[in-house]
Amino acid sequence: MRKALGTHVIVELFDCNPNTLTNKEYVERALLRAAHESNAKVVDHFFHQFKPYGVSGVVVIEESHYTIHTWPEHAFAAVDLFFCSDDIDLERAIEVLREEFQPDRISTVELKRGLLPDVSYSFNNREKAEVVSDL
Repeated sequence: MRKALGTHVIVELFDCNPNTLTNKEYVERALLRAAHESNAKVVDHFFHQFKPYGVSGVVVIEESHYTIHTWPEHAFAAVDLFFCSDDIDLERAIEVLREEFQPDRISTVELKRGLLPDVSYSFNNREKAEVVSDL
């Protein structure tokens, strides 16, 4: 079986409490909590408040990133959890999102990213890459 470089989970939160989706500081705390409690190592984060409402943000983690975009007028949030470590507790991240945003329904899609053949690359310099394979 080929190993993936990362796991990308698309999380859709439907019929959320709209009050939880309108405030940048609340959304920021919620996504940071999901990152910390899922064992991700936070590097940095940035969130933006839209006018009249809605928030977008990213938490950069050593393992990749968590992002969120909210539509309070539709009681909806779209979250991407992308990570490249087996130490991430995906179930805990989703549970924190459920606790914080109180959706009536959650939909998830999991994608394996970077499904590579059993080949490694050795870079001797910037101009040339040597392919090393057991094929």
